[in-house]
Amino acid sequence: MQKVRVEEAVGMVLGHDLTKIIPGQSKRAAFKKGHIIQPEDIPQLLDMGKEHLYVLDLGEDLVHEDEAAQRIARAAVEKPRPDGSPDGVGFVISSPSEGKVNITTAHRGLLQVRAELVDAINSIDDVVLATLGNNLPVEKGELVAGSRVIPLAIPKAAIIKVEAICAQAGPALDLLPYRTHRVGIVTTGNEVFSGRIQDGFGPAIKKKLAQYPAEILGQEIVPDDAQRIREAIFRFRQQGATLILVTGGMSVDPDDVTPSAIRSTGAEVVTYGVPVLPGAMLLVAYLEGLPLVGVPGCVMYDKTTAFDLVLPRLFAGKKITKPELVKLGYRGLCRKCEVCVWPRCSFGQGEA
Repeated sequence: MQKVRVEEAVGMVLGHDLTKIIPGQSKRAAFKKGHIIQPEDIPQLLDMGKEHLYVLDLGEDLVHEDEAAQRIARAAVEKPRPDGSPDGVGFVISSPSEGKVNITTAHRGLLQVRAELVDAINSIDDVVLATLGNNLPVEKGELVAGSRVIPLAIPKAAIIKVEAICAQAGPALDLLPYRTHRVGIVTTGNEVFSGRIQDGFGPAIKKKLAQYPAEILGQEIVPDDAQRIREAIFRFRQQGATLILVTGGMSVDPDDVTPSAIRSTGAEVVTYGVPVLPGAMLLVAYLEGLPLVGVPGCVMYDKTTAFDLVLPRLFAGKKITKPELVKLGYRGLCRKCEVCVWPRCSFGQGEA
């Protein structure tokens, strides 16, 4: 890297982008790497406060910031999958701009971020990989990570180390596409079954399912009777359901028998209760691989609950585990903002 006075740089090749900021209006690269400095450039460069420029002369042991940022991004997302799918499937890596590279999503899905690998990459001097959180539902084209290096050129050994870390344990990021679920809804409650009150669960559940590739097989309303609930679950199972949601009767009141009805099917209960508010009474179980979810009453009136944290994971094909749910307690408290922006907030974005 050679430092020269602006007035002496005419005819030389610029080794880095130069950013021009107009307060309140714009921030852009006024001069791109590779630009040959012209005499008419000198006044503008001086107006930008640039009295000296770096002319880049890279040796074999250095990597330019643009190439470095691209290699970090590729290492973070690209790795041959066992199923033979192409490297980096699910992500789009941008061209460098001012030394930075953006990683965006190629389709909808559940973002997977391995925090320990991100930490390992960022522990290398002058290397930057910034990401969103783990288990986030994301849309197509969403920015989920960015990479760069601090200096204009970085030792090649540092980038090779990043690539080696990811080759051995990576990728640091993955994107699980949503799968179609055939969903059966069992709504419990004597008051709903008898017609005394109108069902509120069905509309709320169907609205949430509309965000995912769900084929709703139907909704069956049954009384607070463990045998009737059990039979409804098995009927949906026989119809080919791949996900069954059982709503209502999830509290500890003596008339609420939904948890015991789910257990009576022989399903393995992963948890009855999660450290999330609202939605603490959520139940997750598996009946020979078929996920059963006991949905608490708060889903009818709260905008975002524990159910919203679990639902995208199920549609992404993830097996829900107790340790994963335990970790939801950190940042598991919803602020109940007047305008809900989840998942673009801290709710559920703990270490899980």
